[in-house]
Amino acid sequence: MQPGSDRSVPAPARPGGRAELLPRVLSAVVMGAAALATAVLGGPLFDLFWWLAAVAVLWEWHGLAGLSRRNPLVLLGGAALAAAALLAGRAEPGHALVALALGAGVTALLAEPGRRGIAAGGPLYAGVLALALPLLRHSQEDGFAAVAWLFAVVWGTDTMAFFGGRAIGGPKLAPRLSPSKTWSGFLVGVACGGLLGLLVAPRTGGLAWLLAAGFVGGALAQAGDLFESTLKRRFGVKDAGSLIPGHGGVMDRLDGFIAAAVFAAAVGLWRFGPDGAGAGLLKW
Repeated sequence: MQPGSDRSVPAPARPGGRAELLPRVLSAVVMGAAALATAVLGGPLFDLFWWLAAVAVLWEWHGLAGLSRRNPLVLLGGAALAAAALLAGRAEPGHALVALALGAGVTALLAEPGRRGIAAGGPLYAGVLALALPLLRHSQEDGFAAVAWLFAVVWGTDTMAFFGGRAIGGPKLAPRLSPSKTWSGFLVGVACGGLLGLLVAPRTGGLAWLLAAGFVGGALAQAGDLFESTLKRRFGVKDAGSLIPGHGGVMDRLDGFIAAAVFAAAVGLWRFGPDGAGAGLLKW
């Protein structure tokens, strides 16, 4: 099937077993260590790390949608992501969103007819990653703690959903989109992700609200994974890329993280504004 066809094609199931589990675990450890190290250091290095991750997602988005990865539109999108990351780090999320919207709009105008909508989606989808993480980390209070909470919720949800689903089994969560996901894995993952987030967060009042936020963040992480599964089935591919052993592409690894990061940043902004998004997420 040609990319962009309206007909859905089931993505081939990925083989399981120990041969796949070992590189998957090793890749997760390396990526997790790099993410934690840059989060501890903060500053421009943290922004650069997540900008590079966002550019990788954008590059894979183009390949997934049948757009040329050598297209200058990738460079245009990367520039929009850089502007968004810089503005978010300066606590200017409104201007950062404008930068992403402009990047998406110009991308749509320059893309070939019939591809404009999917091309414009790339800077927006990848861009929220470059916006949300700097916004949280550069918060005047609890910046690192907010990022650590996000890591705990998403990683805890993903890991325990995988093992919980395999151990318990039962009805499938969305068999047409992701045949391996079960309701048991979803519930175990969300519960464990919320609890782990509660454990790593600073001890303040309103723990019930923070736990609830963790549950919502974990559920959205699972929804983000299903969203990407929908895209992959739409375009008839198994993985968004092959950059990460055992995980496929960067987009395959960060799909749920993107959704949870948007939620975390939105909650922080809503409660304490751009200068205190980290504290707004954690202090209830």
